[in-house]
Formats: sequence, structure tokens, C-alpha cells
Amino acid sequence: MMMMTQIPVLFLSLGYLQLGIQGFTPPNTFSRTSPLTPLSLSSQPTEEPELDEAEIQWDLFQKHHAKGSWKGIWTTYDYIGDVMDETVASVNYYTQDGTVEQTHSIVTGAKRSDCATCFDSMDIKEFPVAKYNKQTGFSKTRFAANAMVNGPSLLRSGVMATELILTYGDGRVRVTFQHAPVWEQGVEPGSGPPQGLKLVRTMVSREAQRDVPPTAETEAAVPPQTGNPTFYRPVPPFNWHKKWAGSSWTWGPQSGDKGWAIEDLEEEDAWQGIATVERWNLRLPGGIFMQAPRIITDFQAELCRLAWLPDDETLLRVEAGCLALQPMIMDDDQLVGFYPPSLASLRCDVLKKIGELDQVPSFVRDQMGENELIKPKAEEAPASPQAATPSVDNSSSQSATEDVKSSNNPPAAKATDVSTSASDSKDATSTPPESKGDQNDSGLDAIRDALSL
Repeated sequence: MMMMTQIPVLFLSLGYLQLGIQGFTPPNTFSRTSPLTPLSLSSQPTEEPELDEAEIQWDLFQKHHAKGSWKGIWTTYDYIGDVMDETVASVNYYTQDGTVEQTHSIVTGAKRSDCATCFDSMDIKEFPVAKYNKQTGFSKTRFAANAMVNGPSLLRSGVMATELILTYGDGRVRVTFQHAPVWEQGVEPGSGPPQGLKLVRTMVSREAQRDVPPTAETEAAVPPQTGNPTFYRPVPPFNWHKKWAGSSWTWGPQSGDKGWAIEDLEEEDAWQGIATVERWNLRLPGGIFMQAPRIITDFQAELCRLAWLPDDETLLRVEAGCLALQPMIMDDDQLVGFYPPSLASLRCDVLKKIGELDQVPSFVRDQMGENELIKPKAEEAPASPQAATPSVDNSSSQSATEDVKSSNNPPAAKATDVSTSASDSKDATSTPPESKGDQNDSGLDAIRDALSL
């Protein structure tokens, strides 16, 4: 009898790090009894060496991010989604003697040549950002599969910044949400502690390890190779609503790192296909969708989300639970203090399309109504030439409605909101339901298949 256990992160990472970035191959069969299945491990002892958390984080950082220069166009959007500013820049990682130095190169000016034998010139300023090594680790950065989260952290201006990054091939999408202090109506700003943090701007950058930043013109001139993303391509809205399967990497301060095999997801969990009014949403060309809380308070952790379709067969998602404005117990009753913002949860989903949806999604039913979704019956063939003559009766001239294609929301791993209790608010990632899993699998093969990109 096989003992069913949840895979520790050290085994999960071994299988993940050995394969590298390859074509994702979902399992051959998918159980429809539950959304998530913990990857099983046999009771036989393994001789694989164990990895601690610091090594896992460092290996993920070097594997997916610290790989040279990421060139892109940093586009800043305001609260209503209008473009505020655009900057050509790059994020650089230099590795030397086990230390990775991060810098930012900003283009401050450019001159375009007017002759065929001349070259354009650009004025670039490079700014140091940080240095990392395996011994010191990362203070405000967390990695999960091919995702990275920086923050939430406070800037000098008092704004809280949360950065989400997803990588695929030679490209990545980087999004930074910025929330500023806000006071209730009728309260003078700055007269007391803020009642919340309101989203004021969002920075989005499509970055690639190419000679020039990716644009529609450069990708049309030199199309990306297979396995690399095409940032500027048409993505129909129904591409989000498919059947998806793959893997999920979750982390919480109390639960730690865990791996899950995503087999079947419920419709309400497909947040990448639904733009709710309660949350700030922005969908950009090229298959990029992001969600963020409009206002963050001290009541519970709030989720910042990023979803990306690097190609029509792959869906990547990352979400980070953010805690802010948590009050401190002060000896002086006249003083009010807050703990620094912290990361309450992290989840990264790597999904592949396994087919089309079988049922009409609920949002289509709500908009069209049940009667309009009923497919009209085909007219019977006429029995005689006279019967084939068009009738004057208006009741027989019914117009056939179009078939409604089944395009349900793509499955996604559940992530429940954090409760108001102190213990639950530390971890905003939902606990996936129990499942039988694959009792015939030794465990490591399932990890390699589920977590290889």
C-alpha cells in the first residue's frame, strides 16, 4: 500500500531544476474529481540530496532571472488605465564570484541618423540597484517556479510597491503596482495615520534578452523563435477560456513551499478571464492581464495578480498576498505605529491547454439568458413540391440563433481570501482540496512532468 504524502519543496525543486526550460507535457490522464492533486511520493527512501530553502531560492533566481540584460519599454498607467509615461530601459544582472549585481540602464536621450551607413546613438545612464549572493539571500524577494515577487516594500515617498514577474523563454513580463496612503472623506490628509492604501499607478514592462527592446516593429522584422514569446500579437478574448492543466507552486509563512498537480479547475477560480468591478483590472494586447486591489486596508491580505499567455497553448499566472497597515502595540498611547508591509502568500501556476470547454460559461448565461442559449431545431424536409413553397404564415418564419461556443473560464488553482484572524492573515494562499492523486507514480517523475516549462 502506497503512502500518500505531500511533496516537500526539496524534492519538488530537484525535479524542477534538473529539467530546465523544456516543453511542458501534462499528465496523460486527468481526474475530474477534484481541482488539485498533491503530487504523491512513494514510501521508498530516495538517495537524492536535500536542498535547503536558501539554495532553492538562489537556484530559481539564477535559472530564470539572473541571465544578463532584460531590455524593454517601461509603460506607466494611471488609475483609469491611461498611459502616463514610457521609458526605454533594461534590467541588468552581472554575475561575478558568486555575487549577482543588479543595475538599471535608462535611456535619457537618443539621436537618429539620416544616412544608411551611420548608426543611431543613445544616451544611457546606469544606476546600481542591489547585490545578491547565496549567503545573504533575499530580504524582500521571493521565487516560485518561474515567477518572482519583489515586495511589498515602502518607497521613500511613502508609496508601497509590489512587483510581479513571469518569465518564459527569452522574455518576461514585469508589473509593479504602487499604492499610496489615503484618508477617509472629510479627514485632512496627513492629520493622522492613513486609513488605507489606494492604487495610484501601475508600471508594465515587456522585456526580452534580445538586441533591442521588443516592439511590434522589431517582432515583425525578426519573428521570435519557437519557445520564445511574441509580445505583440492578436489574442482573442476567448483564448483565456479553455481547459487548462499543469502545476502550481505555493508558499506561505507557515505552510512553506508546496507543489500541486492541477487537474481540473472550477469556473469561479479562473480569475484571468473575469474582470470584476471590485478589483482594478487591466488587459493589454499580447495576452497580458493584471488585477490589483483598489484599496488595501488592515482588515485582511489583498491579492495582486498577473496572468500571461506567452503563446496560445500556455498560461502563466502569479499572485501575491500583501499585508499592510498592521498596527503595532506601542507603550505610548499617543503614538500610532504600523508594521512594515509583508508578503502573506505566493502562488505560481504553469498551465497548458488540454482542450476546449464543454459547457457555456456562467457569464455568457447571465448576459444572454437561458432561452437564447437553446439551439433551434432544424426544419423538417418538405414532403412535396407544394410544401417546399414558402408559406405566408409568420409563425413558421423563425430566425435561427447562432450557436454559442463553449468558452468557459480557464481553470486556475484556488486562492481564497485571508480571514481576519491573526493566524490566517499570514497566509493568503488557499489550501487545495484533498485528492487521491496518482498512486502508481513514484513522485519524482510527476514532479518533473508537472513543473518543467
